[in-house]
Amino acid sequence: MSILFYSVIGLLSATFGSLVGLGGGVIIVPALVYLGPLLIGQEVSVATAVGTSLAVLIFTAFSSTLTFYKQQRVDFKSGWLYFITCGPGAMLGSYTTQFVNAKSFQLIFGLFMLLMASLLVARDYMKPLNIQWGIQRSFTDYKGSTHEYGYGVVPALAIGLCVGFISGLFGIGGGSLFVPAMVIIFRYPPHIATATSMFVIFLSSIMGSITHLSLGEIDGWMVLGLAPSALVGGWLGAKIASKLSSKVLLWVLRVTFFLVALKMIWEGV
Repeated sequence: MSILFYSVIGLLSATFGSLVGLGGGVIIVPALVYLGPLLIGQEVSVATAVGTSLAVLIFTAFSSTLTFYKQQRVDFKSGWLYFITCGPGAMLGSYTTQFVNAKSFQLIFGLFMLLMASLLVARDYMKPLNIQWGIQRSFTDYKGSTHEYGYGVVPALAIGLCVGFISGLFGIGGGSLFVPAMVIIFRYPPHIATATSMFVIFLSSIMGSITHLSLGEIDGWMVLGLAPSALVGGWLGAKIASKLSSKVLLWVLRVTFFLVALKMIWEGV
């Protein structure tokens, strides 16, 4: 039963997570905490669930990043910039897990996520931010389509720090902040935002997992159980994303962020 449980949870979380750039911890953490006692015969603390989820995220993000790379959708140049602060932020968030009142933070974060989801919906009715960012990018994907967008170094570093901290604290990956910020503020195409987000999540998950491991908050056997199907799910989610148009993927993002926001608000009340 436990092998089947790990396989299903790993596959679902990784497929869904890489499809929208979230990572998958939003499924793994509650599954381990609430279903663990019933299906694997042991209680799983929130800290262990978060640490284990972040460790599994390494495999999910690696698999999806490799697939997105083959599709020429990862903007490595901006990804490395985000990681400058995202990596340390993930370590800080992981360390903070032991001190923070998770319920209060989940409520605040859920409300913030609701705002981000609302902005993604309003995006179709809003004029693009008329900001001439210091760095302008022209990115050509594997279909030969060229996309124009830009970003500023300081805003990018600030977003990277916030994303890393949230990722380490909740073990959910940073796409819940990364993707809306990249799409709304910097005007990334949804496909490029999702792919680049997974690349940064891969790097920051390694950093955050090191901290959780030092605190004894990672269950190695659970990671071994979840990792194989997470590798498959990371590949599958990226493949599905490549079949969707930017408009369809944007609606998938909107619905996903609304559901995640409601879930976190519910758990934080």
